[in-house]
Amino acid sequence: MPYYIKFLFLLFCLIHIGECRKHKSRKRRWSGAVESHKHGAPLTGKKIVDNTKSRKVKTDHLLRVDDHDFTMRPAFAGPAVPVGVDVQVESLDSISEVDMDFTMTLYLRHYWKDERLSFPSTTNKSMTFDGRLVKKIWVPDVFFVHSKRSFIHDTTTENIMLRVYPDGHVLYSLRVTVTAACNMDFSRFPLDSQTCTLELESYAYTDEDLMLYWKSGDESLSTDDRISLSQFLIQKFHTTSRLAFYSSTGWYNRLYINFTLRRHIFFFLLQTYFPATLMVMLSWVSFWIDRRAVPARVSLGITTVLTMSTIITGVNASMPRVSYIKAVDIYLWVSFVFVFLSVLEYAAVNYLTTVRDGKDRKLREKAREQSLPCTCGMSHAGTMLVDGTYSEADTNSLAGYTRASAPEDPPEKPERMVVHLTLDNESTGTKKKARFRSFSLMQNTHAIDTYSRMIFPGSYIIFNLIYWSVYC
Repeated sequence: MPYYIKFLFLLFCLIHIGECRKHKSRKRRWSGAVESHKHGAPLTGKKIVDNTKSRKVKTDHLLRVDDHDFTMRPAFAGPAVPVGVDVQVESLDSISEVDMDFTMTLYLRHYWKDERLSFPSTTNKSMTFDGRLVKKIWVPDVFFVHSKRSFIHDTTTENIMLRVYPDGHVLYSLRVTVTAACNMDFSRFPLDSQTCTLELESYAYTDEDLMLYWKSGDESLSTDDRISLSQFLIQKFHTTSRLAFYSSTGWYNRLYINFTLRRHIFFFLLQTYFPATLMVMLSWVSFWIDRRAVPARVSLGITTVLTMSTIITGVNASMPRVSYIKAVDIYLWVSFVFVFLSVLEYAAVNYLTTVRDGKDRKLREKAREQSLPCTCGMSHAGTMLVDGTYSEADTNSLAGYTRASAPEDPPEKPERMVVHLTLDNESTGTKKKARFRSFSLMQNTHAIDTYSRMIFPGSYIIFNLIYWSVYC
């Protein structure tokens, strides 16, 4: 009996201890679930698996990179590998007329299929990698034809993305900035439009090994609507493709990104055309300045000539040294000729005025030398000039000599008087002719300025009408 009681008591104690442990463990799980719920974890009956602690298959093993020779293209010795290309232009950074090039930042994407990279997948989802895997597999060797500088962005890491699909399709994308040459024609500068081209081509593989093509035709090229340039208006982007032949290597597929730019004219109107026009108009002011004001007219002419030279030099400094004439050169040099002709016009006026003054001086000296003495019965010796004018004393002395009251003179006196009057008439006619020539010459010097006030502005207006109708 005592053994039976002890056994029951021991069994009861064991059961009680077991129930206590179950109650504590249940309480601990409930408190842990509450804490997880407070931190945002859902209350589910499933056990949460920490995937970071599970062992995964390496990428090299999954894609079997070590099992294949990726130095050779896909389907080596077979048909050409089709490689689709599409481009998204991020920005058009600059256009340089001096260097004749442009700088563009773009996303370049390649699409092809390489069955060596296929892998089993139940979800048919792709895997994305960075640039480290690119060095281990085959990628197209596309380069930019006629590029001067180019680089792949590497902040904060290399901007390269590789996406592999289970069936072996590959997307290879990279962000590139390229500076390429652009053959520009400046014959209509600054009223011109330029078409630049960015060309893509495989460096090593001919069209028999690699076939480059635009993946979606014209839709393969997309641009950002916010792209803008300070001096140009971007009119359109479009794509083309054709074969390029090299005599030593063969035919290659080449893709073209073409874009047309039209230059904004307003900047050049303010910086070039308006100042040149104002200088030409300023040179016309000298036509209204008196021809005797030599310092004023000369300084004005020299100032306008030097200003036009400065404008021409400034425009050419920002342009390449081309061997043909540009539209802006025509306008500036014609304006320079107008300014220079205004200086020559005053030189002609000043020369003719100097010649006229010299002739007038000689005529006055000659008339003074040809003055003749005349006594005419007067008690004193008077002087009568060739032009028929008398001094006041001679006029008063002759006032009393009339036909009625004049005393009878010896017969020789009237003869002397007649001879003297004959000489006087001849000298008066010579003087009138000289005065007429001098007056005509003086009128001509005034007429040059008068005609210039109409001819110069009229000719310049006609030139502007022809110029803007041709180039606009």
